[in-house]
This record gives sequence, structure tokens and C-alpha cells, in this order.
Amino acid sequence: MHKNSLHTNSYDFELLTKNHEALKSHVFVNDYQNQTIDFSNPEAVKALNTALLYTHYDVKFWEFPDKNLCPPIPSRADYIHHLADLLRRSHLESDVKVLDIGVGASCIYPLLGNSIYNWSFVGSDIDEKSLQIAQKIIDKNNLENVIELRHQRDYQHILKGILNPSDKFTASVCNPPFFKSQADALDATKTKLKGLGNKSDKVIRNFSGTPKELCYAGGEKAILHNYLYESSQFPKQCYWFTSLVSNVSHVRSMEASLKKLGATEFRVLDMIQGNKVSRVVAWSFLTEKEQNNWIKN
Repeated sequence: MHKNSLHTNSYDFELLTKNHEALKSHVFVNDYQNQTIDFSNPEAVKALNTALLYTHYDVKFWEFPDKNLCPPIPSRADYIHHLADLLRRSHLESDVKVLDIGVGASCIYPLLGNSIYNWSFVGSDIDEKSLQIAQKIIDKNNLENVIELRHQRDYQHILKGILNPSDKFTASVCNPPFFKSQADALDATKTKLKGLGNKSDKVIRNFSGTPKELCYAGGEKAILHNYLYESSQFPKQCYWFTSLVSNVSHVRSMEASLKKLGATEFRVLDMIQGNKVSRVVAWSFLTEKEQNNWIKN
């Protein structure tokens, strides 16, 4: 975990259940005499992550349908912390405005980014219903002045139709769909549940997720390269474009494509979370002079 993470130690279930009563019924003592939950149970996972938001990030309302993706708070906060490091090294610590591509019903990156670093956000999504749910979360937490939502009406586009000519973002964040199809998502879920020790024949995603949240034609590589190309069409409207990249083999092709598209900067930010290693890829099209002018302005 990032050095600034609030989740480097084991969960304080006494505190968490005190702040979110619904978690209590899911907590039990395992064979090692430690309190825990069944991480293969989507209800338990959602209750835990809701409690984490309530307890550590002052998010008092976080409700969305059980079918929607429930993001793991520690790893999502890690992305925010690593992005903050990148912005700090770039001297971009004040008046930070972030574009969240695929904000989802949970609105998680805007909630965390505003709570931890006081950033403002614009969140986009293809699913209008998800945006309605996210807007309710925003309103209930009195964040309507710092988080704006926009509907992406064309499934084939990412930035086109979202960015206005006057928009200027310090950074973008994106957690793209990993799977090419629902069948691929199902296979991955079976493998994950087996690793969690679930012996049931019933396959249920412990973090849930709708097809729009999990799948994209061509999978992660296709959406990433679409994103790269569209970012080159708006090169001066965002200092740092970034994305989570699940498959490390995609990083090399991203770097090659961005070189052809005229990117001036390319960075890979490794994130270590327990035994899991993931990464954020960041790129920019700004020249050194444009970077300096951005900072001055």
C-alpha cells in the first residue's frame, strides 16, 4: 500500500461496525482467532467498503444497486495517492481538477479525491442510470459544488462529446473494463472465488458489476488504445492523462502508440497491495514550455 494509505494495518472491525451497523452480521472470528468477513460474499464486501468510507473518508451516504460494481476502497485510494505524488512532482498541487472517465454509480474516485486532497472532479459515464445514482450520492454528501457529472452518449467515444473547448484538467483517471465479454468475466470470477476458498457451485462476483462496467469489445487493450488516440485529439486540455492497466503486457504497446501520437511524457506508477502488483500509466502531450506556463497560470 502507499505510505499515506489508511489501510496498511488489519481492519478495526469494532470501529467499523460501530460506524456501520450493517457490517456486524458479516463479521466472524476465523481459525486464526482474527475477526474477518467472507470476502466471497458480495453483501459482506459491500458492507465493509461502505463502513470504510463512513469511518475514514467522512462519506455519510453511499448507496447504489447491488448489481453495480462495488469498488474496493483501499486500492481505489491507492490510485488517488499515487496520482497525488505525480502531481506533486509536477508542481501541480493547487486547484486540482480531475476528469474521472467511467465514474460509475459508486462515484468512488471523486469521493476519495475530494475527501483526501480536496480536488474537484468531472465524472463521465456511458450509463445514464449510473449517473443518476452517482448524482444522488453527490447531493446527499453536499458535494454538488465540487463534483460535476456528464453523460457520454456515444459508446465508441471516451473524451469526444465530454470535453468542452474551455475545459482544462490537471489530470484524468480511468479504471477501464478488463474483459472482452461476459464469458471472460465469468471465467475470471470462478478462478477468483476458488482462490478465496468458495466451494459453492453458484458463481457470484464478490464485487458485483454490470456488463457495461466489466466488459468492452476487444477488452482492456481496445479501450486503452481508444483512450490514447482520443487523448491525442485533446492534447492541451489535460496535463496528465492516466489509467489503471491490469495487464502489464499492454504497457509496452501503449508506450509505442503514444510515441507515434506525439506524447512528450510517459510514466508507469507501480502500486503494490499485499501480494498484488498493479500499475497506473500516465502520459502528457505538453512541451516543457507549456508545462511551465500551466504551472504559472
